[in-house]
Amino acid sequence: MKHEQTIPEQRKEGESAPEPATSATSATSATSAASAPRRRRAGRTTLLIAGAAVLGVLAGTVTGYAVQYHREPTPLPPLAQQKIDGPKPAAMNDATSRRSINATRWHKADEDLAKKLLDVPGGVQDSFSGPVSTDAFSADYFLEPSQAVGSLIRDAKRLATARWAENDRNFIEINLLQFRDRAGADDFYTEIVQYMPDKDHAGNTGKDLPGAPADFGHMWIDSKAHQEPGYHPIRQGRAVVRRGDIVMSIEYTNNRGDVDEKALVELAKRQMERL
Repeated sequence: MKHEQTIPEQRKEGESAPEPATSATSATSATSAASAPRRRRAGRTTLLIAGAAVLGVLAGTVTGYAVQYHREPTPLPPLAQQKIDGPKPAAMNDATSRRSINATRWHKADEDLAKKLLDVPGGVQDSFSGPVSTDAFSADYFLEPSQAVGSLIRDAKRLATARWAENDRNFIEINLLQFRDRAGADDFYTEIVQYMPDKDHAGNTGKDLPGAPADFGHMWIDSKAHQEPGYHPIRQGRAVVRRGDIVMSIEYTNNRGDVDEKALVELAKRQMERL
């Protein structure tokens, strides 16, 4: 009896350890038990490697900026005509002129075009000769300056004007406009030829200007004088010539209603010779 009782107790102690499973079950259990920890270890390794790579890139970038920060800046190549000598602005007095008190509105290169203007005759009144700014020219030249100044700024290279008055009757103004290319000069000349026949301008098609090719020079004299109550009758003659990238415009205005065509032609010929 004791033996029979002892055997069950031994079996119970042996049952504390599981009996060996079949080979397939053991392999599956071993595989599933071992594979999960390996996946967890592989994920942590990947994250560590990725983190190290990011830190490496950041460290390299910071180092690059630090090295560049302590280096002297590389100088840029010099630009052509960085400093153009010219007169300094002067306060207005009896010895100054429009050119001197507005010196900051021109640069020295503008003087080349102004030198091509006809010389102002001696003994005349209200005379001026020299380069002009685009906005000042537009305000005096166009009926709608705000609509024209933009295209003129884009296309024109430099402007120059000469004007004077003779005997309080004849008023002469010569404008030279140099454009950035011949196409700009041709467009400006063609536009004048198109609008001058309107009644608000000359009111006629005009005629060829002597001494200039037919497609590069034209002249008009107003069909009738423009008169308002209380004012003298105004009549104007105009000659326009394109030569290369320069357009020459001469306005000869008389405040008695009579324009000397020969004087206009003579002025145009002399100015063409200067070009």
